[in-house]
Amino acid sequence: MGELSAIETVRAADKVIHDVGAKWMLDQETWEHGKRNGFDNPFAHYFAGRCGVLGDVDADVVYAALGWFAPGVVRAMWEEGVAIAGPKEAARRYALACADWGRAHVPDDPRLCELAERVVDAAEASGLPLFAGWRAHPLPEDGPARLTHVLHVLRELRGGLHLVGTTAVGLAPLEAVLAVNPPERAQFLGWQGEFPDCGHLRPRWEEAEEITDRLSAAVYERALSPAERAEFADLVVKTGKAVLG
Repeated sequence: MGELSAIETVRAADKVIHDVGAKWMLDQETWEHGKRNGFDNPFAHYFAGRCGVLGDVDADVVYAALGWFAPGVVRAMWEEGVAIAGPKEAARRYALACADWGRAHVPDDPRLCELAERVVDAAEASGLPLFAGWRAHPLPEDGPARLTHVLHVLRELRGGLHLVGTTAVGLAPLEAVLAVNPPERAQFLGWQGEFPDCGHLRPRWEEAEEITDRLSAAVYERALSPAERAEFADLVVKTGKAVLG
């Protein structure tokens, strides 16, 4: 068995984990699951479900935890979603959607789940409210559902660390989006109006990405041995190929 450094593990695994999470959250099946549970608007389901682990908070708190999204969209979708179910129940229903999607699409891999849970447990949650909320949420018992849930928690870990990184280098959420994306991405995230040219901020974004990688690597360093990191990365890639094609 080979070995990987912590930073090599970040580069091998983190993007795959992000993409698997994006796949289930944006899948039509997830939207239909939400509709069966009272959410006719898939975006109200997304915001209330994903962020319901924060509890009964104002939309400004949700915006602060999420980053990237325009505050007006966060407020509208959060308030619509929690009016349907309340934050705790919305999160519970969202977790059920994650579990059901995992049972349908994610192969059972007890070893990957074991290693991933160790990474989750090793993370320091300071400054990472969505990660902390999802880590505290009850885990499903059955294999594919549990693995999908744990990968979702790891995705929230990386996302929270990146928000820490962009804040550390002085990038506001819209600047962070526009530094490396076309205006259409900002529009997708709910921003409106004339967008500034933020291309000159790309070096700051790259610095934030380096900070994110370093913080993520520190978690892998604490959680897994070099051989376990190689095993973890290999299993993540295999799961990614099965889920993403």
